[in-house]
Amino acid sequence: MNSTESIITSNQVTTILDQGAFFEGRLTFEGTVHLGGHFKGEIFTHDTLVVGQGAQVEAQIEADHVIISGTVHGNIFARRRVIMHPTAVFRGTVTTPSLRIDEGVVFEGASYMPKI
Repeated sequence: MNSTESIITSNQVTTILDQGAFFEGRLTFEGTVHLGGHFKGEIFTHDTLVVGQGAQVEAQIEADHVIISGTVHGNIFARRRVIMHPTAVFRGTVTTPSLRIDEGVVFEGASYMPKI
């Protein structure tokens, strides 16, 4: 089991915004949310956000864990970890103590890694 699977398994997916859906506004949640559609606004959680392949997110994000395979434009503040998998396109600023960017990811922006 890789680190992404263990994060998702420990926090079962509680909500899915799938392909074809569009949401604009402020999203606050508990558990794990999987975004597969389009989202614009703000996202806040003490848990996990998964941006799936094909998803398009334009947002300010604050979460414990953020896992990205889709497109994200905005700023991310993650208290624990950000993981970016191939097909991910990120434009913005990431602040997190742990950042993993896999080969094949497009990353345009800045990263800050404060000590815990």
